[in-house]
Amino acid sequence: MTQAIKPAPVRKTLTVTANPQKAFEVFTAGFDRWWPRTHSIGASPLKTAVLESGVGGRWYGIGEDGTEDEWGDVLAWDPPTRLVVAWRIGADWKYRADLLTEVEVNFTALADGQTRVDFEHRLLENLGENAEAGRAAFDSPGGWGGLLAGYAEVVSAS
Repeated sequence: MTQAIKPAPVRKTLTVTANPQKAFEVFTAGFDRWWPRTHSIGASPLKTAVLESGVGGRWYGIGEDGTEDEWGDVLAWDPPTRLVVAWRIGADWKYRADLLTEVEVNFTALADGQTRVDFEHRLLENLGENAEAGRAAFDSPGGWGGLLAGYAEVVSAS
């Protein structure tokens, strides 16, 4: 009997100087302000990154040529404390409607107007044989850690 080992989720925790409402708003409505233009799956350079509000909202990029490249959709929308989005991009960096990995972000109020942001990208086993490579990319300096550092900078500057 062969037993598959599930890759661990990618987890990150950071503290931002903002209340949960502001931290949530910058993460969602301000998504285009902190998502780097280098992180796109489209053939055209990324012009705008969009995270639509509410369950069923889309998560996608708009290229400089106007094309929309789907990334996923909103699964849970509980402002200002929780967001879950489906990440439907394979380890080959192509959108797959039938793929489901999840990104959950929780915003918890701390003392002195700060918020703890707990981030988890899970269900990486759904990437199949590329699960470990995908996890390594998501957990690399150019992955979620770097992206969330950019988010924290924007929150602090707001």
